[in-house]
Amino acid sequence: MSTTTTSPDTTRPAPDTGLRGPTWVFLRLHRTALRAALAVVVLAAAVTGFLRWAASAYPPVDANCVGVCENTFLGFPDAHSMLYECMKNASGAALLLPVLVGAFVAGPVVARELESGVHRLTWTQSVSPRRWLASQVMLAATLATAGALSFIGIFQLGAYRMLGNWNLNWPDRGVYEATGPALVAYCLLAVAVGALLGLLVRRTVAAMAATVAVTGALLLTAGTVRWDLVPVNTLTGPGSVESAHPTGLPRDAFLVESGLQNAAGQRFSPHECVPEPRFGARCPSDVTATDWFVDFHPRAHFWYAQLAETGIVLVLAAVAGYAALRVLRRRHA
Repeated sequence: MSTTTTSPDTTRPAPDTGLRGPTWVFLRLHRTALRAALAVVVLAAAVTGFLRWAASAYPPVDANCVGVCENTFLGFPDAHSMLYECMKNASGAALLLPVLVGAFVAGPVVARELESGVHRLTWTQSVSPRRWLASQVMLAATLATAGALSFIGIFQLGAYRMLGNWNLNWPDRGVYEATGPALVAYCLLAVAVGALLGLLVRRTVAAMAATVAVTGALLLTAGTVRWDLVPVNTLTGPGSVESAHPTGLPRDAFLVESGLQNAAGQRFSPHECVPEPRFGARCPSDVTATDWFVDFHPRAHFWYAQLAETGIVLVLAAVAGYAALRVLRRRHA
């Protein structure tokens, strides 16, 4: 008496949901991860909404309370304090989101299929290698964009009226990404980089590790150079080494550099150059100060930097996506 075996889930005909081919296979294979991500988004939105309501309904009773307070909110002095801690942690998660997206695309989405040979089965079902990769990348990019926009919306809800008042400043790393379109661009770049490295490495764990390293390096580099994309504003005024009092600086400005300058316009820091050069500083020959200076970015520069950085990152994503197609064509022509 013979026995019959059931086919794997990925070979079952797609139900009548309007989804066909690689799209249905993608959603079927990664349904657990996608459901988990959706649950995290829903939970984060619910918790943030509750804390925002609690912060409004139960304002702090004693703002000067130190140590263990009589009126506590879930272990915090008040709802405002708990909301602030959550938003501070969320700003760090904004830097982690593109890294996770890239690792997921590089490992489970691309490299695992190549490593296990599942791609050969897909390519025999009237699906070309190019269509297979395009469907994987496009669907991953769509989901990554939705996730990034959800993150931005939840963060904006939680940090409403807190930016600049609760030590969450607009130019800070994490806060900057979580409040503008740059986060979406970085997630799209992570998708393209993950697809490229998944095709090159073809090993799940190694591809994920390489993508984490590359995406993390790109985020670190961008955070270092982003404010060089927008010219700074400069304030100057009469001053001396003994007395320099900058005035007129906007309250929410991002300070880049400050110091003194001599009659020739050479800049120096009095702490490094007076009474003698220290810490290997290159001080001008004439350290007689005539003016003080302050280089800064006003709040309005936030959107200039965001748009410039988003454009550059999207170009890099397009380059990485094109490179992934070239690698696929060369290896699986």
